[in-house]
Amino acid sequence: MAVTLHKGDLPDGIDFGSAVAVDTETQGLSLVRDKLCLVQLSAGDGDAHIVQVNRQTFDCPNLKALLSDPKVEKIFHFGRFDVAMIARDLEIDMAPIFCTKIASGLVRTYTDRHGLKDLCRELLGVDLSKQQQSSDWASDELTKAQLDYAASDVLYLHQLRNILSARLYRENRFEMAKACFDFLPTRAALDLQGWDGVDIFSHRMRRAD
Repeated sequence: MAVTLHKGDLPDGIDFGSAVAVDTETQGLSLVRDKLCLVQLSAGDGDAHIVQVNRQTFDCPNLKALLSDPKVEKIFHFGRFDVAMIARDLEIDMAPIFCTKIASGLVRTYTDRHGLKDLCRELLGVDLSKQQQSSDWASDELTKAQLDYAASDVLYLHQLRNILSARLYRENRFEMAKACFDFLPTRAALDLQGWDGVDIFSHRMRRAD
């Protein structure tokens, strides 16, 4: 496994193929207060590229071009948060999207454990470490432990997508999943506008706590 850190933007000439695994690290989990710090990428080849964005300008044309390319599928786990952060700070729209958490929820109905760690353990026999989950991602200098943790969040998404896609087809739920994936940018926009904790489909419009 090779983990490559890029300051500011991706260099010219990197080809991630027709599908790129994507994850983000942020200062915190607030869509109002916290900024995007890292964008992690993988072509599914066992290597990861990590872009440490400039949090003042977010000037990263190569990264933006990749993520907004309609010919490249973006694979996320819990894409709702990542799509919102990227849309807000990089000011781009992303499609098509595949979210392994949504896919898991539609086919792994025998459990309520749909975290990335749970998926990797059950479907791939991989035990991910989450020791760096709470970390200072805004630091100018990142440790090897931080980079390895950030990379681990994208290294297995292609494999998970393939396994979960097969199950979605098996259960005749792939079109339902695709509709959910297509709705993610709208769901992210609702979150950014303040409807993150409200179930707008509920008759009483109660908070979805």
